[in-house]
Amino acid sequence: MIEVLWPWAALALPLPWLIQRLARPVPRPEAALTVPDLQQFTLDEGRIGGAHGARRWRSFALWTAWTLLVLAVMRPQHTGDPVSLPATGRDLLLAVDISGSMSTEDMVLDGEAATRLAAVKRVVNEFIERRRGDRVGLILFGTNAYLQAPLTFDLPTVNQLLLEAPVGIAGGKTAIGDAIGLAVKRLRSRPAQSRVLVLLTDGASNVGEVTPTKAAELAAREGIRIHTVGVGADELRVPGFFGAFAPRIVNPSADLDERTLIDVAQATGGRYFRAHDPRELAQIYRVIDTLEPAAQDAQTFRPVKALYHWPLAAGLLLFLLTLVPEIPTGARGSPAHA
Repeated sequence: MIEVLWPWAALALPLPWLIQRLARPVPRPEAALTVPDLQQFTLDEGRIGGAHGARRWRSFALWTAWTLLVLAVMRPQHTGDPVSLPATGRDLLLAVDISGSMSTEDMVLDGEAATRLAAVKRVVNEFIERRRGDRVGLILFGTNAYLQAPLTFDLPTVNQLLLEAPVGIAGGKTAIGDAIGLAVKRLRSRPAQSRVLVLLTDGASNVGEVTPTKAAELAAREGIRIHTVGVGADELRVPGFFGAFAPRIVNPSADLDERTLIDVAQATGGRYFRAHDPRELAQIYRVIDTLEPAAQDAQTFRPVKALYHWPLAAGLLLFLLTLVPEIPTGARGSPAHA
């Protein structure tokens, strides 16, 4: 459907005619010319007819150009058929720890040792792809917490930003409380009963302006549910004093503060999960993936395409054509005698 936004601009159509009718011609005194005969001033009827035709064409072209320009000012546009947007589900923020400890190689991917962050990227990547209909955002945190991707339906971009995140870019320590506080700031204005934060870490909060417990209280007050995930193996073989012949078994997750993560989840009505390997991590995100989307009204929009540039271009082109001078056809009459 084609419609115009400013139909009142059509009132300008008779403006040139009004100016022509109301404007008074300026008198110009002209000197008389005396000539011996009038033969050189004999009227050429063909030339007169051509001049009248040129004036009529120029007048028609100017009026057409003016009409097209007025039409452009009226801002015509084409409104398409209604298009349904995906039904809005939850507003889901993912907070991923990228501190230095996430480089610990206690995971196995495709039969080879891999860092914790590499395993998280693979599992969370698949989780994000399944969240069709949800707005998903990404928070990365270490010593500081950053909003890497705001809440959006553009899931491939969120995935790409996560895959490109290197270990330690946000600092080597772990600010869990600041990550929760940033999530609260972003989710508090969203519709109630659709605010979810999934926080993943492998350590304990050892830096930040707010403690995880205090941040969880703020989240609970705003109706934000937090699911916490602790990642990291319980055992890791490392070379001993005699190298690989006498390996030592250590606990790479000794710094994981499970008590705090449990308290944060319970305070907000969420759950705490423990992932020792990529398989368990994938199962955890499948459980989280079963969250039912919050029922909200479906949104529709009608795509609008502006059309004003077409009459504007045609009007300007036609106006420029009226400015082209008449091409001389050469002198008429009998050839000169030597």
